[in-house]
Amino acid sequence: KKTIKTIAAVIEKPSLLNKGNLTIKSRVNVPNGYKRIEYPTGSFQDYLRNYKLKPFGSKIINYDDSEYYWQSGHVGILEIPVPKNGLQQCADALIRIRSEYLWDNNRKEEIGFNFTSGHYCSWKKYAEGYRPKIKGNKVSFHKTAFKNHSKENFYKYLNLIYMYSGTLSFYNELPKIDFAKDLKIGDMLIKGGSPGHIVMICDEVINHKGDKLFLLFQGNTPAQSVHLVKNLEDSQISPWYQLQKDAVIPVSNYTFGSSKFVRFK
Repeated sequence: KKTIKTIAAVIEKPSLLNKGNLTIKSRVNVPNGYKRIEYPTGSFQDYLRNYKLKPFGSKIINYDDSEYYWQSGHVGILEIPVPKNGLQQCADALIRIRSEYLWDNNRKEEIGFNFTSGHYCSWKKYAEGYRPKIKGNKVSFHKTAFKNHSKENFYKYLNLIYMYSGTLSFYNELPKIDFAKDLKIGDMLIKGGSPGHIVMICDEVINHKGDKLFLLFQGNTPAQSVHLVKNLEDSQISPWYQLQKDAVIPVSNYTFGSSKFVRFK
């Protein structure tokens, strides 16, 4: 028995998880032969890589405080609240994370997204009191509210974006990434549609041959905890992923049949 235990310990794959750590970067180790690609402190890439996590083993919770039915596809829950209104679904969670980064880094004038209709809605105009009047696919903006640049009003703005933007507007609006070798932290794997799905790259490593691996997180429908996903197809590198354009890529509880990638402007 002692010999068997010794042999098992030798051949057992070292864990890529540090279960006691509470950021994406510190939770997941780099696979042998790879190293993390460096990004400047304060960049969106650095912000995502160091995003805070709840304690290991935390469950995915739906917006109504119920537990999500499947708890076997994640290795971490991001410290991001889930509103009780149910609006913060898959694309919306990424909208929030991007917007909060811009807010926290004094880049509020860059916060803005297209509606599915193609009309652009900026935080700057919303804060000045402009609200959309929507009739079918026609959208016009009118000043109907007082100026309000508060954080509370910012989240009301995000609720509006959640209602009228999504994976389809993202796919139509955002620049496409044509080659997987050009992917970086903050880029998104997307299926635009109703329904569609989207996940975001939140860490990136490379080996001496130039091969890259990536970590991914996602929100979901129904609105629920944003979570760092396992790679259920390749336990040898999980939770890291190899990503290729136009490939079939299973991600947790969703399969991208022909993968496409987009990037925030």
